[in-house]
Amino acid sequence: MDRRTLRAEVKELLVSGLRLTVGPAEIVDEAPIFGTTAEGAGLGLDSIDALELVVLIEERFNVTIPDEEVGKRAFASVAALADFIVEGSA
Repeated sequence: MDRRTLRAEVKELLVSGLRLTVGPAEIVDEAPIFGTTAEGAGLGLDSIDALELVVLIEERFNVTIPDEEVGKRAFASVAALADFIVEGSA
């Protein structure tokens, strides 16, 4: 699966799995998944969302997020998460 397709699939999973009020097309690939930037970009998810998201990603893409440090890097943005999934499934 190419990264563009994977990013789209991750966005769909975010929206459906976390019941977000934004559509997948509204999620910017490089925007932070947790918190927001000074410009207001980002999804602003919290720690409960993080737990749900870890389970969703691990189950859907058969990868493991072993600790908080790896999770911080993987969940920096949709683009970072897609990269993590590609690297983890290689």
